[in-house]
Amino acid sequence: MTKTALIVSHGQPSDPDTAEHALALLARRVMEHLPGWDVVSVTLAKPGALAAAVAGRAQGLVYPMFMAGGWFPMTELPRRMDEVGAVDWAYLPPFGLDTRVQALARTLVEEAAEAKGRAAAETSVLLAAHGSSRSSAPSQVAHGLAAQLKRAGFARAEAFFIDQVPQISSAEGFGADAVCLPFFAAEGGHVTEDLPGALAASGFAGQVLPPLGLDHRVPGLIAAALQV
Repeated sequence: MTKTALIVSHGQPSDPDTAEHALALLARRVMEHLPGWDVVSVTLAKPGALAAAVAGRAQGLVYPMFMAGGWFPMTELPRRMDEVGAVDWAYLPPFGLDTRVQALARTLVEEAAEAKGRAAAETSVLLAAHGSSRSSAPSQVAHGLAAQLKRAGFARAEAFFIDQVPQISSAEGFGADAVCLPFFAAEGGHVTEDLPGALAASGFAGQVLPPLGLDHRVPGLIAAALQV
């Protein structure tokens, strides 16, 4: 019997097709790790896409490609699934809550430090996240990950946000030894437009990594989560 998985992200209301295509590529890469599975994807920002994605698929696993367990993945996503008649699906924890994904975040900053010939104790980490002005769930995840990095021996590890305080534009004191890890699932407008401006305003002088969700190891991690 074919197993079905639906990867869901928020997407970009201003440019829904670009995000749809990027998520579809991720779904294909996940399916390469899962022979015999049917792995599809959808962004909530694309009108009509959710209904089309579940049509002909009675049940399966929903994988929320979100960084935290906020209102969208925990409340709005199930509501929209019910709305299109997808009532027998099981929901996995969001991407950013997976301990394997958080371990990958640590690996990425360690690799960046090593590539510059620096130890963790000589490296500062700015964890750049979206945050929320309405819920504490996103910031709790980011602050928790920053605390993990600090315990792992990094000289400094702090989370700053686009949509709440402390804002990225206020992140002072990060010099050339610093690494910025965008704690984002994809490369949308927040990463390509908002983040560079905020980092420039803060005087950030270090290295900016690609968003966490774009790392080549992510499809394998998602496949592992789907098989649990």
